[in-house]
Amino acid sequence: MSYTETTTTSWFTRIKNALVGIVIGIVLIIASIYFLFWNEGRAIQTYRALVEGAGLVISVDSAKVDPANDGKLVHISGAVTPNGDASDRDFGITANGAVAVKRDVQMYQWVEESESKTEKNLGGSETTTTTYSYKKEWRSRPEDSSDFKQPGHDNPPFAVNDATTPVESATVGAYSMSGDKVADLGDETQIKLSAADVDRIAGAISSDKPAKLNQGAVYLGNSATAPQVGDMQIRFERIDIKEASFVGKQNGDTLEPYTSSNGREIFLSAAGNKDAAAMFKQAQDENTMITWLIRAGGLLGLFIGFKLTMMIFSVLGDVIPFIGSLIGGGTSIIAGVLTLIIGPLVIAIGWFAYRPLLAVIIIGVGVVLAVGFAYLRRKPAATTTPPLGRAA
Repeated sequence: MSYTETTTTSWFTRIKNALVGIVIGIVLIIASIYFLFWNEGRAIQTYRALVEGAGLVISVDSAKVDPANDGKLVHISGAVTPNGDASDRDFGITANGAVAVKRDVQMYQWVEESESKTEKNLGGSETTTTTYSYKKEWRSRPEDSSDFKQPGHDNPPFAVNDATTPVESATVGAYSMSGDKVADLGDETQIKLSAADVDRIAGAISSDKPAKLNQGAVYLGNSATAPQVGDMQIRFERIDIKEASFVGKQNGDTLEPYTSSNGREIFLSAAGNKDAAAMFKQAQDENTMITWLIRAGGLLGLFIGFKLTMMIFSVLGDVIPFIGSLIGGGTSIIAGVLTLIIGPLVIAIGWFAYRPLLAVIIIGVGVVLAVGFAYLRRKPAATTTPPLGRAA
């Protein structure tokens, strides 16, 4: 089931869009430079805070609270005991001994997918053909059918939504922790419902679809083997955890974020019995991963920004599509070179006050990559000269 739409954009409209793209590109370049610079400061400040914390933290016995450690950065590990029973109060589903109850809801819905193909025309206009296809899938989030291109694929609203209900608090040895901090670390196991549970849940949901028990969950619809749009599946899971480890500032019988000398907060958590060194190493690894993800996003933003600022040239050249394509390829090379120069330069400036040697290396690598990239693009293809024939 599909729907095809064909649109033509005139050359003058494309020029206007390209002019708007210049403004967007400049804003994107500035924003990317800012976030690249900010990210380096964030990374080094987080690194230093974690190094400071690793040198200050003391591991204490979680079985008893020593008031002498108040205000200090401490590490605890111990058995987790929830205070009370976790319960989904909306539907009366209780899990004894669990730290949380999770409600997982899915609806069988229409899903729209699109695929576009754009062709340049002589004179600078563009023709875009977009094919929209529709299929039915189980989804945990509502698909807004009001934006679908083809009518007749309507999705009803969710009769009930996902939810996670943790206990108010839990103890780790003699320490008290908020239930949500502990629940984030636990493992999920399905709660098998009974027919009585299904009847009670059906009475609490505003739906005209029949409710039935299906593989330990609630099914709202006529047939689980032949689902219809609007059918729903509701399953409940309990979240359990036997042991947990935390690092934070001791405040009475609980832990809270510790503020380092540079203003960064430290609060670490992990499932199981983890020593302080392992937890700080994991935090440093996560900091490194986040740093590189933001770097990659910033470099991509720079490339797109530079590309947008130069798009006007390829649009002007598209009066003859072949010429426009050549110009577009050239602007992509220029955008790549500028990204490889400016991106590492901004990163190096961000690091310079803290790591001068590393900053110089980053600048050098960026310049080498940019020069090498430009050289490889400009290097002509090697030609082969056929050997001279022998005289008869």
